[in-house]
Amino acid sequence: MGCRDPTGACPRLGCGRPGGGAGQRPGGGGSLLSFPALTAAGLPALVANLTNTVALSPGYLGATLGQRQQLQSQGRRLATLLPAAGLGGLVGALLLLHTSEKLFYSLVPWLLLLGSGLLWAQQPLRRWIVKRLGRQGHTLSERQAILPVLLASIYGGYFGAGLGVILLAVLALTLEDSLTHLNGLKQALSLVSNATAACVFIGSGQVHWGAAALMATGALVGGALGSRLAGKVDPEALRALVVIAGVALAVVYFRRTILSGS
Repeated sequence: MGCRDPTGACPRLGCGRPGGGAGQRPGGGGSLLSFPALTAAGLPALVANLTNTVALSPGYLGATLGQRQQLQSQGRRLATLLPAAGLGGLVGALLLLHTSEKLFYSLVPWLLLLGSGLLWAQQPLRRWIVKRLGRQGHTLSERQAILPVLLASIYGGYFGAGLGVILLAVLALTLEDSLTHLNGLKQALSLVSNATAACVFIGSGQVHWGAAALMATGALVGGALGSRLAGKVDPEALRALVVIAGVALAVVYFRRTILSGS
């Protein structure tokens, strides 16, 4: 497929499309909206998912660069955990490429529900992490986090919505540090998992570059607008709206799956 536009979907995509701008912050709920937007524009579910992964890569990079100060003292953790994140992203991407369109489409509603649930749990989980980090406890080695990070990154390479929530929980359970440091580490791991999967998808030749370019542009514009509106928009209300939209979209996909199988 590459740069070709076999579906004619590109003209139907725009930066103002829901989920194509604000809300594309990594770790947020952007994927819950941008992925269905791509399928609504005419892309097959599998192509929409891998295109979505590639389009979100610049956002992950920007978020990680913004956390570089928090990563300066975590060299040993990065050396230990980044390979696991990269391997997980690779495995997840290969699993996706070896999944048939029909099977993946049947998984879409479940993946949307999972992503919505993770987004809903983000704030309760964050409060739990803050409370846990405030207590003295036994500090585990970074090696204890390798397997959980690997498994989370496999999911990230396969679908990815809510990956940041999973990684932050994993890091809080296995490492004793401030939430700020753990959040920076989470961003770096998310970047490596996403970037590895994106490289695999680019090599597959199945990325819809027209849609990816529009989404990436929309994410940059939305990010710039979001920074200005951050103090004016209630993040809890926005998160609730995205969760509701994600669940509603899952119901739509469940219905389509049932009807297509009948």
